[in-house]
Amino acid sequence: MNVQAYLMFNGRTEEALAFYTQAVGAEVTALMRFGEAPEPPPPGMVPEGWNEKVMHASFRVGAAELMASDGCQSDAAGFAGVSLALSVATTQEAETRFAALSEGGQVTMPLGPTFFAPAFGSLVDRFGVSWLVVVVAS
Repeated sequence: MNVQAYLMFNGRTEEALAFYTQAVGAEVTALMRFGEAPEPPPPGMVPEGWNEKVMHASFRVGAAELMASDGCQSDAAGFAGVSLALSVATTQEAETRFAALSEGGQVTMPLGPTFFAPAFGSLVDRFGVSWLVVVVAS
């Protein structure tokens, strides 16, 4: 059994994938657009003009495989109640990744030392995805 996060970017998936590639070294492993589907969607399911939007994508961050889509609703609500935890080996890497992910977003807890880790911080990125960045104490 396997559980994976499936992120809905409401028309901004391509931008998000480019951002995560730069910010955390993501690698896109699959991408299919609505216009490439072997069968057309039911009438009214996909917003008008979304043929070039991303129907499904998979991307890897480290060993984690995530999935993404523009979804079928251009005005759907953002993320709530879920955070992606990014565990890194060094404080320097945490600082680099935290700064990159927070660009255009909002820091909810500045990165700094805690009782449980050499560095920990949280943020919401420019796409509304909540991230926890932590240095894994060895």
